[in-house]
Amino acid sequence: METLNNKERKLQAVLAKYDRVVVGFSGGIDSTLVLNEAVKILGKENVLAVVADSELFSEEEYAKAIDLAANLEVNVKGIQLDYLAEKHIKNNTPESWYYMKQIFYRQLNRVAAKFNADAVLDGMIMDDQTDFRPGLRARDEAGAVSVLQVAGLYKTDVRELAQKQGLNNWNKVASCSVSSRFPYYTELTSEKLQQVMAAEAYLRQAGFGTVRVRVHDKLARIEVPVARINDLISQKDQITTKLESLGYEFVTVDLQGFVSGRMNQDLSTAEKEKVLVG
Repeated sequence: METLNNKERKLQAVLAKYDRVVVGFSGGIDSTLVLNEAVKILGKENVLAVVADSELFSEEEYAKAIDLAANLEVNVKGIQLDYLAEKHIKNNTPESWYYMKQIFYRQLNRVAAKFNADAVLDGMIMDDQTDFRPGLRARDEAGAVSVLQVAGLYKTDVRELAQKQGLNNWNKVASCSVSSRFPYYTELTSEKLQQVMAAEAYLRQAGFGTVRVRVHDKLARIEVPVARINDLISQKDQITTKLESLGYEFVTVDLQGFVSGRMNQDLSTAEKEKVLVG
């Protein structure tokens, strides 16, 4: 099995091929590692972190990403993306992830042209190759480079390497688009998205770092790790009161616990293949 040191050397060798790069930066540990390594290899004057702000991600996540890039002393640029203007995204079709990433990479390429960068980098990892990731097709079409994949890094590798480098967010809980909280073919509105983000923000404040509020019309289905379900139930009265105040009529706990990409389970293999191939 390849050692972590070898993978790190591969990553640095890949980065050394470029002169100036733009990094699509979310504030998560994967893109943080890419950003940190790029600065070490190319110098901060040749690296630009780009953070996307949209209705599908919380203002808290956006602000934290901007601050983190600044703390790493990296040039950072925020861009505004109007995802809901695209019909596939607004209607939350299985193709929505492809269109989101298409819009994202298109903007990154525009920024890269102005920055005179010779590459757009992202934080995709090896684990993403075995999951339902329509964004990979958009990445390939845009010519962006997933340097962590090129170096063969998995999530466990990323966290270990980030911890070794002293990155404070090495164990940060993964986040993703709020659209993932809704069944496919649910029309997304600003009100619905803000409602979910408010519910999850409350639950994080209540001590549940890993949490999803999946929405089925007026029902909120809460997912936390199985080991935390009893803790969640012990706060059921406060949580129910809060989520009802946000507009949910029913509040439930998913006894299977947190599962990343749960809504993808409703898609057949054929549907997934159609989206991935295009």
